[in-house]
Amino acid sequence: MSVQDHRDMGWSRPAPGAGLQGPQINGAAIEGFLAKLTNRIGAMIWDVENAYGRARAHDRAQDDPRFRIFMVMAVFALVFIVLVGGASHAALFADKGRVGYGVSRPMLARGDVVDRNGMLLATNITHYGLYIDPREVWDRDQARAQLLEALPRISASKLDRVLDGDRRLIVATGLTPAERRAVHALALGGVTFEPEDRRVYPLGASASHLLGRADTGGQGVSGVELAFNDQIRAAGADGGDFPISIDMRVQGVVENELAAAAIENKAKGAVAIVADVQTGEILAMASWPSYDPNRPVAAGDTSVLNRVTSAHYEMGSVFKSFTVAAGLDTGRADMNTLFDASQAFQIGKRRITDFHAKNKVMTLEEVFLNSSNIGTSRLAVEMGPDVMRDYFKRLGLLDAAPIELRESNRPTVPRKWDDSTLASLSFGYGIMATPLQAVAAYNALSNGGIYVPPTLRRGGNPNAKTHRVVSPETSATMLELMRRNVTRGSGGRANAPGLRVGGKTGSANKLVNGRYDPTVAVGSFAAVFPSDGPVNAKRYSVFVLIDEPGQYPRTGGFVAAPAVGRIADRIAEFLGVERKADRWFTATGERIPEPQVAEGMAQ
Repeated sequence: MSVQDHRDMGWSRPAPGAGLQGPQINGAAIEGFLAKLTNRIGAMIWDVENAYGRARAHDRAQDDPRFRIFMVMAVFALVFIVLVGGASHAALFADKGRVGYGVSRPMLARGDVVDRNGMLLATNITHYGLYIDPREVWDRDQARAQLLEALPRISASKLDRVLDGDRRLIVATGLTPAERRAVHALALGGVTFEPEDRRVYPLGASASHLLGRADTGGQGVSGVELAFNDQIRAAGADGGDFPISIDMRVQGVVENELAAAAIENKAKGAVAIVADVQTGEILAMASWPSYDPNRPVAAGDTSVLNRVTSAHYEMGSVFKSFTVAAGLDTGRADMNTLFDASQAFQIGKRRITDFHAKNKVMTLEEVFLNSSNIGTSRLAVEMGPDVMRDYFKRLGLLDAAPIELRESNRPTVPRKWDDSTLASLSFGYGIMATPLQAVAAYNALSNGGIYVPPTLRRGGNPNAKTHRVVSPETSATMLELMRRNVTRGSGGRANAPGLRVGGKTGSANKLVNGRYDPTVAVGSFAAVFPSDGPVNAKRYSVFVLIDEPGQYPRTGGFVAAPAVGRIADRIAEFLGVERKADRWFTATGERIPEPQVAEGMAQ
């Protein structure tokens, strides 16, 4: 066959540099080839017929059957070639929207998200889009009735608009395989499907706030899905998973206990966090009420708010730990420094009093254990604005918590730092911070004095920028103080058998119409366990906040501390924390009597 014959049949030589791509084909070439092939076959048949006529003219009837059979075969061959050519042309060049099921959109290259132990948290499952071409529907009324019966969730008005139109349009997205089978069984003309890779969350509402969600285009829009969007897509392209720091065993306990505490206290909302104080890893993060990311959420539904990272609170006395730590670290006070709390502390026209007034001079330890507003206010004013601002800055209380989540909000901080403001800051008023900020600050007081940014990366963030907040000696003293507060102070309800829990209560009234309303409050408890051992030992922080408990008492010691104790008790085994006795309690939780001083001996 000549070069010209090849060209006539629609083939052409590859362009230079095209590589091993094969011959280039276009629609016009195929049509020309089919036309030429048809003409040649027609000519062959015509020659056969002429031969048949000549045979009869020469009275050679014995050749008639052979020629007739050959002619029939030729006709059938022609028909077959025309059909094959038409089908090939339609498959290659026809309107994509009108061929079979249509051309599928690319599947999402998004990896599974798993917890630190490999438990599946987010994955892709193939769903289907439902398309209808009304030009191919035989009976539109019947099709409408059957589709609404087989798939009740589709919009009847949208279905009507598509059926009344004149082109192929999508009717519904996200059909499950079962829904697709139900519609397919109707055998309706003009109804087609296209696969969609849909992001799903197999654990439903569990960990929903921190996971966030991804859109149908394969892009993360909130939570972990947004924070680690590029890494998750890269994992999907490699066929792997993306692990995060969360431990779903711990997460499940935290969510269970938080919901129980919120419901018991008739709260508006609640948050809970568990973190590794040394690495900054978040092991659990829960916001109540929760929501299921697999289901549509109504506009304005506050259950989608991640209160851990996005809600601001005046937290009350949990901030006294920061004030006391600053006093100890600067040398302005030690455990035996005395503070006069025998009467209210007057700053201008403002009188600062104690919720549980002792009306006596207290040591710094007593100020902490009795949660004295007067004592911490005097200490803060003595340290002055520069010192207080410096320590609050180092503790991460003046900036958004540096976690990977985009939802991490900045706090509301005071504009001026006068004596009245310093007094308020010392016991958790005048500044509105997020629970995540409070946790990160407590981690720094509990791990030897280093601020480690909180992270959702398994194993910690190797690129995290850490800095020293307080000395190791101050950190050790704070651990001791927090343990004493649980054994002898306001945090007794947070104790857990053998786990040496330490912590600090927090209670604050909310501003309502410009005034602090004692019936609208926040109760919290910030804890660490185990609180004994070297400052660099493995330990974990637990933070619980109950927002607007609906019944009295509303203080952190009553509404939040019990949940902290139950959480620590249930997760200790998962974290490998051994139950031991200390000088106050046995390993099984029995109180050890304090040594009695013999009569007549020096006190």
